[in-house]
Amino acid sequence: MVVGVSGGIATYKVCELVRALKKRGAAVVTVMTPAATQFVGPLTFEALSGNPVLTDLWGHQRLAWDLPEEARRRMGGRVAHVDVAEAADCLVIAPATADLMSRLVRGETGDALTAVALATPAPQVVCPSMDAQMWKHAATRANVATLRARGARIVEPESGELASGLEGKGRLAGTETILAEVSAALERRVSLRGVDVLVTAGSTEEPLDPVRVLTNRSSGKMGYALAAAARDRGANVTLVSGPARVEPPQGVTLVAVTSAMQMESAVRTHAARARVVVMAAAVADYRPARAAEGKIRSGERALTLDLVPNPDILAGLGRSRRRGQFIVGFALETAPGLTAARRKLLQKGCDLIVLNNVRERGAELGGDTNKVTLVAAKGVERLPVLSKREVAERILDRVGTMLAARHGATPRPARIRPRRAARISRT
Repeated sequence: MVVGVSGGIATYKVCELVRALKKRGAAVVTVMTPAATQFVGPLTFEALSGNPVLTDLWGHQRLAWDLPEEARRRMGGRVAHVDVAEAADCLVIAPATADLMSRLVRGETGDALTAVALATPAPQVVCPSMDAQMWKHAATRANVATLRARGARIVEPESGELASGLEGKGRLAGTETILAEVSAALERRVSLRGVDVLVTAGSTEEPLDPVRVLTNRSSGKMGYALAAAARDRGANVTLVSGPARVEPPQGVTLVAVTSAMQMESAVRTHAARARVVVMAAAVADYRPARAAEGKIRSGERALTLDLVPNPDILAGLGRSRRRGQFIVGFALETAPGLTAARRKLLQKGCDLIVLNNVRERGAELGGDTNKVTLVAAKGVERLPVLSKREVAERILDRVGTMLAARHGATPRPARIRPRRAARISRT
């Protein structure tokens, strides 16, 4: 567990957080910005954590940390801040000042904490603390939204009396609140460990002639967010993607396709070993009966297209699903469509349908947010407008819960598990 501390009046409260993590059996390494050391000395955190404190990018050739064996195996042992980043099961940043969040968004690495944040593959729990007006400022709100979209869990500040003497929202969240978020982040990180997950994303293109296609407005953002979230939970992810307007996530197996027929073939191949299939792609329902061999010349006369239906990939999956496979379908509507989503759940043989109405505010095609309803046989859950990454997390949370129920397991409350520590020396 890595606790990152930036410079704010709430820095002193992080001492209690480190103490609480240690009581729960976590091995803790603290990383401080130079400003943080002006509020609380590194020696305090070293005494509370039992580990040396990383305070800068220089002069740390000889450090010794007591860390779990699993964390030790992830460390290369050459660069201190990279070792800490690789060893982390979770990076908790508290307090996260407005300045620090701005630097995190820009990807700066001017100090040990920002360098660790950029280098770690671990989930990040960001706990803002600042003056109320700073928290309300549009720049801060944009930075928070960006961090959320990248997968960080934001523990929003509490309301009360601030260091300035004013009242408002800006106080660092309580220790128990932060611990709950850390536990949830850790639980998510391993919830799909070793599970083969297939995700489809993007649009499809059906050729009219060598230069023109029939397509749709899907950006691919939702499917790519699902692939990244599943990857971060430890899944082996295969992403079958049509054309998209975003870069594919690293660490997944990308299968690029163009047409609906190509997507059907790829899905049939890769679904054979997938335990979870998430069909987020916007697949064309129809294609031209025959594409013109040469470019169709423009003219004033009307043009009639003869269209034939594409195969229903989702329904085909439902009919041929292997034992124990979990299928998630999407239902995009332009009007309230709960009845249609329930019908699709049954007709397509899905376990879960994700319903969204693109005419609702926050759910527009191509946007960075979505507003969805999760429809299952035993319940409906309506989510508020969230970043597409958080929507992806909520979908996978539901998948995990339903899989556990299917196999007779009761999901246990997330907690920070103690691990046997081993001393790591750097020479």
